Amino acid sequence: MKYVVVSGGVLSGLGKGVTASSIGVLLKSAGLRVTSVKIDPYLNSDAGTMSPFEHGEVFVLDDGGEVDLDLGNYERFLDISLERDHNITTGKIYSKVIEAERRGDYLGKTVQVIPHITDAVQSWIEDVAKRPADGSDKTPDACVIELGGTVGDIESASFVEALRQFQFRVGRENVYFVHVSLVPVMGPVGEQKTKPTQHTVKELRGLGITPDALVCRAETPLTDETREKLAAFCHVSPNAVMSAHDVSNIYRVPLMLAEQGMCKVLGIDCDVTDLMVRWKEMAERADSCTEEVNIAMVGKYTGLSDSYLSVIKGLQHASLAVGRNLVIDWIEASELEDTSHSSWDLLKAADGILVPGGFGDRGIEGKILAANYARINKVPYLGICLGLQIATIEFCRNVLGLEGSNSTEFDENTPHPAVVFMPEISKTHLGGTMRLGSRPTIFQVDDCTMRRLYGGQKSVDERHRHRYEVNPDLINAIEKAGLVFVGKDETGQRCEIFELEGHPYYVGVQYHPEFKSRPDRPSPPFLGLLQAATGQL
Repeated sequence: MKYVVVSGGVLSGLGKGVTASSIGVLLKSAGLRVTSVKIDPYLNSDAGTMSPFEHGEVFVLDDGGEVDLDLGNYERFLDISLERDHNITTGKIYSKVIEAERRGDYLGKTVQVIPHITDAVQSWIEDVAKRPADGSDKTPDACVIELGGTVGDIESASFVEALRQFQFRVGRENVYFVHVSLVPVMGPVGEQKTKPTQHTVKELRGLGITPDALVCRAETPLTDETREKLAAFCHVSPNAVMSAHDVSNIYRVPLMLAEQGMCKVLGIDCDVTDLMVRWKEMAERADSCTEEVNIAMVGKYTGLSDSYLSVIKGLQHASLAVGRNLVIDWIEASELEDTSHSSWDLLKAADGILVPGGFGDRGIEGKILAANYARINKVPYLGICLGLQIATIEFCRNVLGLEGSNSTEFDENTPHPAVVFMPEISKTHLGGTMRLGSRPTIFQVDDCTMRRLYGGQKSVDERHRHRYEVNPDLINAIEKAGLVFVGKDETGQRCEIFELEGHPYYVGVQYHPEFKSRPDRPSPPFLGLLQAATGQL
């Protein structure tokens, strides 16, 4: 087993996740089976209860794990399916160690960070690295480990020490350290400054880890002078100093690293498969799309696009498939509650409307108005999770005439509950208590748009994350009025997909299709939206 450890310095948000994913692509292009591990140094057990404003989206895995959004990058880039244990947090490690102490596993010894915490980290990595992730039953050949945060953070200290020890546990020849750092440009001269990287590498080496390669984030390609200087001061070969400068699209990052010799530095042949050829085709196709398609995204976290990262990726994958340059018009849902607000101009000009998942009552009426506009004016519409629920509320109010209809999430005393709390969900604990993970949806109608988009399958497995559902008592009345639930769960009671009769594309899904979208295999609900928005459906 080979391990590539990706760490970061200077500041967060440099793109360690994309770097780690891109290195995974290079390893995969060499014919290796690849898996990934993300280490998050926070004390939370998982990302399930964390604010989107602080942490970005919560990515959901097949097994119901609520994890860091970087695992979404790994799955999309490497076309693999990970498990909750592939996301290690301080909270998980400490819980494991404390449980072991309570069982008496340590035979009365004083439990300490070294060796107990660091040993637990290493054992965890070794365990999950061996688990198949590509749909086969074969053990991976390589594991890419991303260390979250920045080197020097007090939260990361125990993980850095664990990884220092890890190189001796599995053999130094089997571990490759890649450090991502920032090379800023200061002053009117435009000189690339190396000091931030020098300092972070010095700190990393002081902690016992010597990087084998540097990936330097910069606006423009590194100059030869900058590369030579970094090599001299950071104890790496000039060939191992990689420039990670701004590129036209994300698919160019693995290509950029390959062009600079990262494959040679890793000791692999990236031409064993045709993967890099396909990535180059994707990158060029993304750059060649000139005709635009405008999709209005109506949400409440529009100020932070990472809150909807997988939705954005799902739209991008679909736009690539229809040959259009995607333009997302971000609309704060609460602004639509003022009918004279300029956001209405954006909504009305859009080729399609998407209402993503979410929680809380802020902006709900605005989302309902957006769904109403799409329904009446026959604008292509996709509602995901909450987007399905608010469209159902709108239909109950304005088609069935159920005045005051709402979700019990937003109005416990609504006279006509269109959406209700699921009976099996805990009302006292938030973390990990939702309907989570991959669940089957069985098509109820042989000839419908969504079934065709899914290739005629009888059922599909998609990932869920919700506490509320369409009220089963209203299903018959809703369907008789023309909003048909073409997909339901195994019981035939829980609604998963709806389509509106006589509308070019008015679709709602209770699940989150964005989590399984891939660059070369766009998610069917997103593909349908983009096809409808461009007149290709």
